[in-house]
Amino acid sequence: MSKTAKLILESGEYEFPVIEGTEGEKAIDISKLRSDTGYITLDNGYGNTGSCTSDVTFLNGEKGILKYRGIPIEQLAEKSNFIEVSYLLINGKLPNEGELKSFEEKIKSAKELPEGIHNIIKQFPRDAHPMGVMAAATAALSGFYPELLDQDLSDEKKERIIPQLLGQMKAMATAFYRHSREKGFVKKNASLDYCSDFINMMFNEGEDNLEQAVDPAVAQALDVLLILHADHEQNCSASSVRMIGSSKANLFATISGGIDALWGPLHGGANQAVIEMLDAINKDGGGYKKFLDKAKDKDDPFRLMGFGHRVYKNFDPRAKIIKKACDTVLEKLGIDDPVLDIAKGLEAEALKDPYFVERKLYPNVDFYSGIIYRALGIPTNMFTVMFVLGRLPGWIAQWKEMIESPAMKICRPRQIFTGETKGEYIELKKR
Repeated sequence: MSKTAKLILESGEYEFPVIEGTEGEKAIDISKLRSDTGYITLDNGYGNTGSCTSDVTFLNGEKGILKYRGIPIEQLAEKSNFIEVSYLLINGKLPNEGELKSFEEKIKSAKELPEGIHNIIKQFPRDAHPMGVMAAATAALSGFYPELLDQDLSDEKKERIIPQLLGQMKAMATAFYRHSREKGFVKKNASLDYCSDFINMMFNEGEDNLEQAVDPAVAQALDVLLILHADHEQNCSASSVRMIGSSKANLFATISGGIDALWGPLHGGANQAVIEMLDAINKDGGGYKKFLDKAKDKDDPFRLMGFGHRVYKNFDPRAKIIKKACDTVLEKLGIDDPVLDIAKGLEAEALKDPYFVERKLYPNVDFYSGIIYRALGIPTNMFTVMFVLGRLPGWIAQWKEMIESPAMKICRPRQIFTGETKGEYIELKKR
């Protein structure tokens, strides 16, 4: 017998179906609440609201579990790569050898950025925030591919636009970095894997796509980091992508909206905040233990960035994985950086300090990713752009799942009005 939840109001008793997910999550289906009772629910920030059912990602914050399409993130980080994980998220299954090769080739052979997009990027001030550039350039792509703006994209066009976006987003990120440094653009190199090619396009000092050596261990660390960022259930940016896409806006505009949502410091900007905090500690004299004490003082406004997580109440499973990659990068590059020394000191002290251990305030993925990006020489204001590259396949997967669902409808939340009820228009001269 199906389970139901009973709601008792002054107008009577009502029953609503209880939905249970495959991992045991439970929800009360209130889709007919307003029509049956005249009531709506109020949930500021949607913290207890399920906006959809989804097969893409499962997250259990209390137990520190993250799975893509049912596969634990630990297995994917150890055995897979970013392109294979992208295929998994977008298509719902691991590819066979032929499917993976075909997907990789489509990304590598995707069109270079239109010259018009290069021109748009060149018009931005060199000190513009890269996220604004990424959002604008992504939306502008729609002007160059009118054939990909159909209200209902065919499967053939989806198979074209998806790998094209995966390739062109990387090119946009590296193009603006090069522009900001007054350097010429570097074309992609189809002989390199995705992350090695990204590093080459960012930092190559030669011209005409002359390949420079990329340490495989460093490229692997970046690959793992992108995997860990690839999707994270119905977060702010994924929900924004779904909401924009529900209007049947084209995919370029939809992803552009996701970039804007990710830009916020409470979402994708967290790893940037970590480095800014470390810089502040360094400028103060590098005494990080003083700042640990400040973080423990409830009367001190100082906040230790990169520790704890809103969703993960135990530990961030991604942090355990990325810590290993972080250690590898720092060892390989052998960088002498006082800010990174402060980061390592903070990590070591916090992991043994009873205050942080008892409250489970462990270093999270943002803490370690910020350290890796700084070690690679990626400027702080581009950290969130790196997040975009990682999260793109998750956004696409969420969008694709939604638009292909027979239950899709345009998102339209309700509200409780609390404003003036008897206002009257007053002539301008009498105000």
